[in-house]
Amino acid sequence: MKRPLIFVTNDDSYWAKGIQLLIQLMSKIGDVVVVAPLTQQSGKSHAITTIRPLRLKKMEEREGFVGYACNGTPVDCVKMAFSIIFKDRRPDLVVAGINHGSNASINTIYSGTMAAVFEGCAEGIPSVGFSVDNHDVEADFSYCSPIINKIANDVLENGLTENVCLNINFPHENIKGIKVCHQAKAYWNESFVERKDPMGFSYYWLTGIYNCKDENSRADHLAMKDGYCAITPMHVDLTAYKVIEEYKNRFE
Repeated sequence: MKRPLIFVTNDDSYWAKGIQLLIQLMSKIGDVVVVAPLTQQSGKSHAITTIRPLRLKKMEEREGFVGYACNGTPVDCVKMAFSIIFKDRRPDLVVAGINHGSNASINTIYSGTMAAVFEGCAEGIPSVGFSVDNHDVEADFSYCSPIINKIANDVLENGLTENVCLNINFPHENIKGIKVCHQAKAYWNESFVERKDPMGFSYYWLTGIYNCKDENSRADHLAMKDGYCAITPMHVDLTAYKVIEEYKNRFE
């Protein structure tokens, strides 16, 4: 039997520990193609590159595996993969991560990892993003492996609902189980730290305090904080269907 073709990407760069573990896990399931950013691209969301040329560099190749680095954003990586690499055969699964840091709740909209997942979903391919609530570049994510394998195999076997992708967030350690969740209602109370360069000019670092206003145990952020792997189904269609009739009455 032909092994499934799995496309792997991320936003933490080609050599990040998270994606290296994901490559190992997916290589046991199928043939793997990687296109990942050459440099750290966290927080790029769905940004694309239009004002400078993009380049693909083959980093590794062996039987059942080929890896490329791209000097663009995570979404650039997906677009280039589908336009340049997947000419003869489309992948059976897109996976992104394992992200160093949570992509639950409001973080989803800033995430380059989840933007790559949405892009894969828009291409009509079952797509899943994996993130861990740990920003340490040397973090050990191996405790997530059994659930990652379970989800990847399930999606390959059963697919996903059309236009739906999965946002998977793991706790910092010791997983109690799995909860299917909704996106927690939360926001960042942001501020900028001002500093001076050697010439006396100001520069700024963005910082902030995360505020979760959701008390539901199936809110992704709270489930993760309670020790569960939070699975949040999401879709690319951003239409607010519940209020369409209301706005028809107001504006038509």
